[in-house]
Amino acid sequence: MTARIYRPAKNATQSGMGKTRLWRLEYMPESARSIDPLMGWTSSGDMKSQIKLSFETREEAVAYATRNGIPYRVEEPKEVARRVMSYSDNFRGNRAAPWTH
Repeated sequence: MTARIYRPAKNATQSGMGKTRLWRLEYMPESARSIDPLMGWTSSGDMKSQIKLSFETREEAVAYATRNGIPYRVEEPKEVARRVMSYSDNFRGNRAAPWTH
């Protein structure tokens, strides 16, 4: 069973960067999920898919996987290019496009 080591992205519904600093190790699913015919619930016999381990650094996660003989795949995070702009920039006189309501 292969593990995936990654750093989670920011939650789209929140403005903060909480829970994005740690690296996470999750197991990839071994088998497809099945639908219970009576209730319609989705189920799986794969118990390792529920394990989510957190680490301070990528190196710690990789060391854990190699120490325990877990094959892994590292996904590097995509850094966000933020444009810093203050509220007063909306009212500058030398704007590229004129300010309108």
